[in-house]
Amino acid sequence: MTKAADLIEESIGETLTYYGFPDSHWRKIRTNNPLERIMKEIRRRTRVVGAFPDGQSCLNLAAARLRHIAAGKWSSRKYMNMKPLYQEQHQTHGAVA
Repeated sequence: MTKAADLIEESIGETLTYYGFPDSHWRKIRTNNPLERIMKEIRRRTRVVGAFPDGQSCLNLAAARLRHIAAGKWSSRKYMNMKPLYQEQHQTHGAVA
């Protein structure tokens, strides 16, 4: 238990870093749901295939799925509105030349 407490104490600053961002960003920064969703989709598709003849075949399937996601959802949608962050930086550091 002491090791766990020490680890938490050492990394508390990193754990709470997201509080330094605008509160509208907190939820999206502290979770990795989009990444988990992608990994679940790749796992589902590889399970359907079963056994791959080689590692390259599996890599090709995963890369094809990632290209499909990047071309569709990610290219047309914003994950976070960055304006609050830019405004906060502008107020904190002054105008950037």
